[in-house]
Amino acid sequence: MSPSPRVLILTASYGSGHDAVARALDVAFRAAGARPSVVHHFSELVHPAFDRWSRRLYSAILRRAPALWGAGYWIGDRIRSSSGLVMGMGTLGTRGLRARLEAERPDVVVSTHPTPAGALSDLRRRGLTRVPHALVFSDFTAHSQWIHPIVDLYCVPADAVGRQVCDRGVPSERVLTTGIPVRAEFDEPVDPSEVRRAFGLDPDRPLVLAMAGMLGWTGRLRATTRVLRDLPLPLQAVIVTGRDRRLATELAEMTRGAGRRLRVLGYTSEIRRLMAAADLLVSKAGGVTLAEAITTELPVICFGSLSGHERRNERFVVAAGAALPARSSRELAAAIRRLLSEDGARAELERAIRALRRPGAARAVVEALLGRLLGAPTGTR
Repeated sequence: MSPSPRVLILTASYGSGHDAVARALDVAFRAAGARPSVVHHFSELVHPAFDRWSRRLYSAILRRAPALWGAGYWIGDRIRSSSGLVMGMGTLGTRGLRARLEAERPDVVVSTHPTPAGALSDLRRRGLTRVPHALVFSDFTAHSQWIHPIVDLYCVPADAVGRQVCDRGVPSERVLTTGIPVRAEFDEPVDPSEVRRAFGLDPDRPLVLAMAGMLGWTGRLRATTRVLRDLPLPLQAVIVTGRDRRLATELAEMTRGAGRRLRVLGYTSEIRRLMAAADLLVSKAGGVTLAEAITTELPVICFGSLSGHERRNERFVVAAGAALPARSSRELAAAIRRLLSEDGARAELERAIRALRRPGAARAVVEALLGRLLGAPTGTR
């Protein structure tokens, strides 16, 4: 192994979770002295037009026909990734990936999305590369399309997910529970009182943080905002709309009469600090968002989760006792009342969260991969 191992990190920009995990790994590999490069599989190894139009289609389905996405996710989980029924979609970009491997000569490849993992597995099956390969999960579920014939290491978010992977035929020695990698700042201590002062928040009132991912519209922030505005509780809230400026303007108008009790933010880089200051998070169940909340030991109410992977994430954390579900505005209001009024309810969630918590997940992935590289051949594979 060279003194500075070369690492190829493959990701895809469908939602923000895969990219977030890739960025966290990029930072962790650099801190460990490796030389990583992040490649967006569909735009760089398939075709920019395919990436652009497939992401538009994905967004359109989520916006206009989310049940269709849920049905497709359900069907895909019942088909092997190597099945002819997936019509080659699980190995898209194989030619581009082979060229990138020959150009960069990485010592290890890490995938944060199942399609590049399938492409590399196919190259290895055909004897066209021998490069070690790890697949890092970004959701709390083991979907069939994430399970490929030739992967050296599956890095999973929880022991229960690892058991699901093994149940699908993967040997246990190829499965490692690391947690979902999140930004390094989530491993650093934060003073909640200082954050509240910086944001002009009341130091004594309970603080609810409400989010719905990078795009905002993919969740139910309008309903969440109405509930927070109308609840007869002495609470305050910060509502983060991500990059959806139109939604931010609409919610700011909706909360105009609430004064400083409700604060609407657009995109912010302060999520770590806001989570540290909050008493409760209301959010759809994105895998990385849940991982960040678990790392922060922040109780979560899952509201507005998308069909498919997010509903599976939600079921996992609720079954683990680490979150509460809410299907309607009435259920959301009841859950907020319960968690802010009953100390025992919050304490119960916090105990379950601590059982799931995996701080330093990115470092754990890096240490496992670099450790497995010892004695592995390098160069063109």
